Amino acid sequence: MSIELMLLAVNLNFIIYATSFGDNFGLIFALLILNVAAAESAIGLAILVVYYRLRGSIQIGQFNLLRG
Repeated sequence: MSIELMLLAVNLNFIIYATSFGDNFGLIFALLILNVAAAESAIGLAILVVYYRLRGSIQIGQFNLLRG
């Protein structure tokens, strides 16, 4: 979640600088970063869904069983 917040802060900086300087490269970089953030969220959600299907419940205390 903290990585998501950092990526959104970087996006905000890119958008502000792109609009203030009239450059579109900041907007393109912001879109690319949003794609990376969406992929990261999808992978995290997929891991939780697989864990739920294997164990029947999500108990974070036993989450280290995915390492084996």
